[in-house]
Amino acid sequence: MKFKQFLVLLALCSSPLLTSQEDIQPKDSLYMIERSIHDHIDNIKYKDALELSAKLISKASEKKNDYYTYMGHELVGTIYLSIKDTFQARISYEKALELAKESKKDSLLSWAYFNLGNIESDGKVNYQKGIDYYKKSIKINEKIIQEGHDTMSYNNIAANLNIGWTYLDEGQEERALPYLLKAKKSANKDSIQNKYALLSIKTLLGRYYIKNKEYLKAENELTTVSKIVLEEDLPIEGSEAFKYLSTLYEITGNHEKAFASLKQQKEYDDKLYEAEKLGEIQTAGAKFNLEEYERSLEIAKKEQEYTKQLVSNSRRTAIVFVIATIILFITLLIIYRMWENRKNLVKRLREKNHQLIQAKEDAEHLSYLKTQFFSTVSHELRTPLYGVIGIASILLEDKNIKSHNDDLQSLKFSADYLLSLINDVLLINKMEASGIRLEYTPFKISSLINNIIRSFEFSLEQNNNKLHLDIDETLSNGLIGDSVRLSQILMNLIGNAIKFNENGNIWLSIQKATITDEGKHRTKFVIKDDGIGIPKEKHASIFEEFSQVENSHYNYQGTGLGLPIVKKLLDLYGSKINLESEVGKGTTVTFTIDLEPIDLPEDTTDINTALTIEENSIYTIQNVHILVVDDNRINQKITQKILENRNFKCSLANDGAEAVALVKTTTYDLILMDIHMPNIDGIEATKHIRTFNNHIPIIALTAVEMGEIIQEIQEAGMNDIILKPYDVSQFITTILRNLDPRSTRFSKSKKRLSSTNPNTLAV
Repeated sequence: MKFKQFLVLLALCSSPLLTSQEDIQPKDSLYMIERSIHDHIDNIKYKDALELSAKLISKASEKKNDYYTYMGHELVGTIYLSIKDTFQARISYEKALELAKESKKDSLLSWAYFNLGNIESDGKVNYQKGIDYYKKSIKINEKIIQEGHDTMSYNNIAANLNIGWTYLDEGQEERALPYLLKAKKSANKDSIQNKYALLSIKTLLGRYYIKNKEYLKAENELTTVSKIVLEEDLPIEGSEAFKYLSTLYEITGNHEKAFASLKQQKEYDDKLYEAEKLGEIQTAGAKFNLEEYERSLEIAKKEQEYTKQLVSNSRRTAIVFVIATIILFITLLIIYRMWENRKNLVKRLREKNHQLIQAKEDAEHLSYLKTQFFSTVSHELRTPLYGVIGIASILLEDKNIKSHNDDLQSLKFSADYLLSLINDVLLINKMEASGIRLEYTPFKISSLINNIIRSFEFSLEQNNNKLHLDIDETLSNGLIGDSVRLSQILMNLIGNAIKFNENGNIWLSIQKATITDEGKHRTKFVIKDDGIGIPKEKHASIFEEFSQVENSHYNYQGTGLGLPIVKKLLDLYGSKINLESEVGKGTTVTFTIDLEPIDLPEDTTDINTALTIEENSIYTIQNVHILVVDDNRINQKITQKILENRNFKCSLANDGAEAVALVKTTTYDLILMDIHMPNIDGIEATKHIRTFNNHIPIIALTAVEMGEIIQEIQEAGMNDIILKPYDVSQFITTILRNLDPRSTRFSKSKKRLSSTNPNTLAV
């Protein structure tokens, strides 16, 4: 459909604007030839059109008329494009571009770029090249329009429309919108002249709004188009408009209108099919005549050459003829042998392709099984770890068993270390399966760094290290990027610097290097330490999985996955890690990524920013009733104990069905909902509750990776998520963040916060 639309635009657009009146005279023979060519193209007489185009080029060249020489080559390109011979069309359009550059006439240059844009943007491979041609055409047209030639404004409407269309077809909706809006704004200035362009623009805007779930806007645009196409019986525009109206109504649940729109689309499609079928028959006949003409022309040229040679020397002609016959026979023999070889090669290639397809399917199946295995292992390992870490945290707060505090600390540390290993292995697996993509969301760099520093307080104190922070004041505090992946990179690099350093210093420097052409801050991160250093022969191998630097003077634990994870995450950013290190003199790690600045209000609360707790005291809430929904009795008791220690009132439910029944009869201030449960799982239970209670906060409790379930949780109507096993302080912070302040009564407990391990997963 898009290819045909390009042809429509070509027909609607006027001829290139002339910069000099001497280029064309109405009664000039060149002008009459050009008009005749257009008539032949409109009547699908491509053979006659091609003959006249050759004549136009020849005469225009003799008269040194740049305009008609250019037009001759452009019309040849149009003829080949009409029979869908894009290869020959591209050759003619590129020749026209060369002539336009030589003529130094902006109007011809603009038109040449527009034609090449139509050729290139209609394919998946070179669509960006086509968009670049459109942009060049637009830039030239704007210059011409500023000089007072408003007739070129329609060219910019067509170019902006086609850019937006191309981006929509490539699934880049946000990049398409500005060009569609520009086209719409320009077309509205003379809506009568640009009527058909406006219909296409509105249909494309409808597609955009559907993709971005702005269904009301989409309906407004598409219904406007549908009314006009019904009144004027426009099959091309009507088919597109009703196609996306049907999609819109299907999404919004209006199945009756969806069926009616689909029916209307089919009627227009039937009309188009009949028209296209007739057009294809005519085009096929014209193409056959054109090919016959080309062959006849080539034969005529050869015959003319032969005749001249016969006149000059008949004997030489005979010899040449004999030689030509021998060469032809040898050529045919070679072609036959080549055909035989090609046939055998194609047969073997098909066999190899079949084997490759089978191998690909087997590999995809194994990859799927591997992903399912890791997902299951993730849940099954994290669930019992929740019990171990939770019980250890509760016992650490019990003063009656203070004598076992060291043992409990060791138990919790071991569980945290095991959790860290599980998380690293699962992350590596996801990256190998291309299951991780960067998310671009607003965050504050100050909040991100403060959270990271707080998570390392215990490790810094344990190794007697000091962390020095330097953030460039000119760097915007509000940024857009993947804060989670950036945090993982910094956590691994800073964690390594602390782990391999005792009684030393770690420096974290964040500097704005430059500002890119797109307005992004190219930000340089430097992590430096004065620790044991890394031997030069190990600089490459430490980025391999499970590889570590061995040093007999240091006792440390690690999975050897930290730096490989960092390297793979930086690959997502298109960045590389730079390492400088010498044994005994420390290590410096540097990387650079682009982050988009954004203005954030001062009172904006970052999702990773914990509530400030004065003097390390734990806040408790009285008269707050929380429902804990979990099918694991151990997990139930741990969660209940943590909440009751802070004076929460707590009730338990064993599955989703029981939770729904309790919420119908009892008033709760908050629900902690496990995801995987028998009978009715947490997702379905939440959907049931939201049918009669939309205000109660529901927080998901899950051991599944956040990226695998976050969208499903949001769509179900849950307010937040806590990953198991969790850190107690972060667990309480998440609950406080979601409670309605009007229903809570805060009181301070004198109980001190226990140290938390930085490897524990944060919410």
